[in-house]
Order: sequence, then structure tokens, then C-alpha cells
Amino acid sequence: MTHRTHTTHEFNRFADVRAALADPALVPELPATDGASAGGPAGASVAWLRATVARFSSGEPHRRRRALVEAELARLEPASLWRAVATGPRGEVRVRVVRALAEALGLPEPGAVAEAVTVVAGAYFGGTDAAADEAVARLVARLASASADEAALEAVANRIGLLVQACDATAALVESCAGAALAEAAGGDVPPARVLREDPPVRTMRRIAARATRVAGREIAEGDVVRLDLATAQRAHPVPLTFGAPPRVCPGRAHALALADGLLQRPLTAFARLHHQAATPLLLPNAWDYASAAALAARGFPAVGTTSLGVAAATGLPDGAAATVDATLALARSLGRGSFLFTVDAEGGFSDDVAEVAALAHELYDAGAAGINLEDGRADGTLAPVELHAAKIAAVKAAVPALFVNARTDTHWLGRQEDETAARLASYEQAGADGVFVPGLSDPDGIASLTAALLVPLNILYTPTGPTLAELAALGVRRVSLGSLLYRRALAAAVTAATAVRDGRPTDLTAPSYAEVQALAEP
Repeated sequence: MTHRTHTTHEFNRFADVRAALADPALVPELPATDGASAGGPAGASVAWLRATVARFSSGEPHRRRRALVEAELARLEPASLWRAVATGPRGEVRVRVVRALAEALGLPEPGAVAEAVTVVAGAYFGGTDAAADEAVARLVARLASASADEAALEAVANRIGLLVQACDATAALVESCAGAALAEAAGGDVPPARVLREDPPVRTMRRIAARATRVAGREIAEGDVVRLDLATAQRAHPVPLTFGAPPRVCPGRAHALALADGLLQRPLTAFARLHHQAATPLLLPNAWDYASAAALAARGFPAVGTTSLGVAAATGLPDGAAATVDATLALARSLGRGSFLFTVDAEGGFSDDVAEVAALAHELYDAGAAGINLEDGRADGTLAPVELHAAKIAAVKAAVPALFVNARTDTHWLGRQEDETAARLASYEQAGADGVFVPGLSDPDGIASLTAALLVPLNILYTPTGPTLAELAALGVRRVSLGSLLYRRALAAAVTAATAVRDGRPTDLTAPSYAEVQALAEP
């Protein structure tokens, strides 16, 4: 009988690695067990855990088990995890990570769970270890009832798997970020997105061909091994692959980044926290003067933005032409008198001098702004060079670290290729953007593709004919802006009311009273 020798294929080009990650025929390799049994919980072991978790599954078992993990993560707000590790007890990083997750999930004895998980993590990706097997058995006994059926035990296994993967992966990310900060010439912070590209905690991945397939023109036979060099692939492309690619994107990347930020004591402002709510995106209405902002805040909106079109039109100036810097600063100083959070639409920073943009951002922050929106679109219908816009973002974050920078790309409005959108957003993430904004994008598949790749919150412009707020939330969008919609509706309402009175037509003239509007200006 002839035994076929399986071939190992290596890929290190970005497009090839991404194609391999997306190929359903290439599945994760189940680590060797050295003959250890993968039997059920009566003899719960690391081998059983590997055989039962989403990480090493494919096909229907993977979809079912991934859904279990996603359901667990959906209960956790990243901002709460940030607070838990930033303010919680000190100690070894891996223990702090797992303890915070265990507490957030409501697990019994989170300290004991954390200690056991760190033991399991040492053997999770291969080999056998009696201590790790014992730790798995203790975890199952602690987290599963004595009468747990197969489905309940599968849920417990995937809960343990979630904790195990968070343990080492988050610790590695923290170590990489800390090392990058020490190596930085200015001794400053380094955006996690840049660290993930330049020094990824996961440098390679292995896949096994469950059936014959073809990647980058290369025939891959069933049983062949595919080795993916993520570190090399990322050096030639801005989009990081550390968290995988569809359909196997890590569902806990936002949580991992929040934990890392908390461990590194990175600030998370009140405005930033609004972008990390588990239930719904931040709906950001855009105002054009103090009264409109105050009225929106009075109706319960936790933050408001400004609309550059509204500011420009109100002063008789063109939008997007860098003509309204004085009006924008004046509005920010006016809004700063209020008790609400606000972010400012500053076009492209009103300058291509990065120092001037940083100085403007500092003035806005001093006026009370919690955030700034910087766009790469230009008045002549072109896009600013990606390097220039990234430099503006980096300069603003260096000058005002606490200011939330929302980096906008106008690729969709200008009909550019989808790949350019992803590449620009990745570059802006790596420059330090806290969020990214793609106005004009309303296609659900396009939105889902971006949220799967992004490490920071995605902002979408609401359109009446596009997805609803609930649908955008399901796609992973974390912020939804109304842009100039309210200003344009207000103009329409004013003209409609005036012409109706002039023409003797009935119209609804319901409006706030004089006293109510006057009260908006009261401190």
C-alpha cells in the first residue's frame, strides 16, 4: 500500500494569505495529542477541550461553537473590561486578563478560574500536560452542573476556550505594545493597530486542507499543510491579519484591545466609551449652533457633533473649502459653555500643514471638544495623499491624546475601489485614529467587510434609504452620524412654513415656545 506524503505550502504575500484564510477548504490544524484521549468530561482533558472548541473546528461544528462564543462576548462591554483591568488588582498580566473576563461573565471564583486557565493555556496549542488536564477537569467541575448534557458541556468548553485564547493573546499584545512604546524615538505611545502590523503577537498560522483546493494558482491536495506567514504579509500591506479574515475573524478583537488598553493604562474618555456600548451604536446628531446642540442634548442624546455644511451655510461660506476655521472655532467655544459632550467636524483640518492641524485640534480641545472629525476628501473632488492624512492624525494624537480622532475617508463618495477604502482606514488606524468614518457606504456586505477588518469603531452616515440603526448595529457599526440631515430638514421646515403662511395653505406650525428656546441659552 502506498502512503502519500503531504506537501507543506507556504504563503507570505498579503493577497495569498488573505485568500487562504478565507478558503473554507483550509481548516485549523487540531494540535497533536500524543495519544491522549479526547473523551468527554468524565475524563475532561486538554485533548477534549481542543476537540470541542470553535478554534479547532470547521464546518457546522465551527459555526455552532462560534455562535456560543459570540453570545458570551455580546454580554460584555469592552469599556467595562477596560475599567476592570485598569482599576482592578495588580498581578501577572495573564491572570488579570482572565480574572476580568471571568468576573464579567459572572463565573464563580474568578480568581481560581484565572489560575486554572493560565495552566491550560500552556498546553492548548499542542502536546500533553498532566497539570493542564487536571486544570481542565477543575474548570469543568466548577462551570458545569453534574447533570450537564452534551450541549451544555460544549458551551462550557467554548467558554473555557474563550478565556484560554484571551489569556496568552492579550498578554502578547500588551507586551508588544509596551515594547513598541519603549522603542519609540519620542518615548510615546504607539497605536495598537500599528503594533499589530509591525510586531504581531500571532506571526504565523497553519491550516490543513480538508479537501482539494487552489490558492494563488497553486494546487493543494487534501491533507496538505498550509503555513501562512502573517508577519511578512503585513509588512507590505496596511491591513493587519492578526485577528484573521472572514469567515474566521476573531469575534473578541474589540474586547482584547480594550483589555490591552486598560492594562497599559491608556485613557478611555467618556466620549470614547460611547463607542463601545454592547447594545447599540452611538447615534450622533449634528448641530450647527448652540441652540440646536442644546436642544438635542436636552432630548437625551449623550453627545452631539457639528455639521460643517451647516456651519458654512450659516455664515455664507462654501463647505469643504477650508473657509470656515474661524466659524468652527467660534462654534466650539460656544458649545463649550454647555454641559454636553460634543465633537467637531473640522473638514481636513483647514490646512495641509500638520502642525497647524495639531494646533487647531488643541484649540478645539481647550474649547471643550471631546472629539474631532478629519476628512481626506478635498474640494476639487480628489483625495488627500494617504500619508498626509495619516500624518495629520498622528500629529493631533501626539498634541492632544485625549481628543477622540474620527478619521473620515471619502472614497465611497468619490467612487473609489473598495480595496482603497480598507487600505486607507488601516493606515489611519495605525496613525492613531480612535474611529473611522465612511460616508456614502450603505451596502450591508461592504459594511460587514469593513467591521470585520477594523480594530477601531466604524462610523456610518445615516441615510433614510439605507440600513436602520438596528441593522447597522447587527453589522458591527459603533457610531451613526446624521451629518447635515437635520440642518437641511430645518431649512426645509422653515421654507415650508413661510410659504404656507404666504400662500394661505394649512400647515403644522408646532414649534418650541419663545421661552423654551430662550431657556436653552441659560447656563
